[in-house]
Amino acid sequence: MDNKMKAWVYHDYGGPEQLQLGDVPTPVPKDDEVLIRVRSCALNDWDNELLRGDFINRLLNGLFRPKRMPILGSDIAGVVETAGAHVTRWKVGDEVYGDLSSNGFGGFAEYVCAPEEALERKPAKMSFKEAAAIPQAGMLAYQGLFDVGQLRPEHSLLINGAGGGVGSLGIHLARNAGIERATGVDSTEKLAFMKSLGFDEVIDYTQKDFATAGQQYDLILDCKTSRMPRAHASALKPGGTYCTIGGSVPKMLVQLVSSQPIRALTGKRLRLVALNPNKDLEAFNDLFESGKLTVSIDGDFGFDDIPDLFKKFRSGAYKGKLVAGY
Repeated sequence: MDNKMKAWVYHDYGGPEQLQLGDVPTPVPKDDEVLIRVRSCALNDWDNELLRGDFINRLLNGLFRPKRMPILGSDIAGVVETAGAHVTRWKVGDEVYGDLSSNGFGGFAEYVCAPEEALERKPAKMSFKEAAAIPQAGMLAYQGLFDVGQLRPEHSLLINGAGGGVGSLGIHLARNAGIERATGVDSTEKLAFMKSLGFDEVIDYTQKDFATAGQQYDLILDCKTSRMPRAHASALKPGGTYCTIGGSVPKMLVQLVSSQPIRALTGKRLRLVALNPNKDLEAFNDLFESGKLTVSIDGDFGFDDIPDLFKKFRSGAYKGKLVAGY
């Protein structure tokens, strides 16, 4: 194998124009890691914010210039190229996928190293793009709906930002759990898409604010977190739960601080979903192999199109997940 590989790197914060295709050293796996030939990598909000250099990510990754993560991309799917001396779970040729955010990203490249426990088997019928689309969005949806939200069949559910990755996977999870009524909120352009996914009611946020419309829900899964806690609490039924998985960081922190007072006064729960990477990937494999899960991917992007992938993401005009296939 060549000791150099192609990768999209960035050395300054800003827009997609900061991404540069270059030759970098091919990583070498540690004893407990495997080297993966990347076949697909999905784009997540975290990648975009690291590139943009928002305040929180500058604190984590370098105040003035990025120092820790020159190659973005955490949700990957690919083929095991070599295995470290202590690896027992995987062998050369295995098709795997997973979220590498705990291992330093690196997915927008020809090769990446990953600890063996950060990966799950890719079903043969699942494409590499479908596999890369699942890890972060799927785990946030699953853990928000079930671990935190404790979704039950009799619950009424609303997903805010339902036209993206979390919503497009979450509605399948909810239906498979037996829920009878689900509402999706997103932009005008995504209403038909949300209907096709199986939402009973769709709301155009440019025309109607779900938090002030008078309708209440047992569970709200929020991908945007654009309102203050009182508004979210008002849209919950007595004993209901609001789960935030992304959006405005300051407002997410306000939700966290306000959760105890609001629960004491109203009995309603405001919760922040802390991602547990890769924990429930096996459940997604089971659903996919039984034909109960559909993965929605927007566009046909390749390795050379990764800056365009970021442009599409920043436009907000995408449905489901954005994934590049190599």
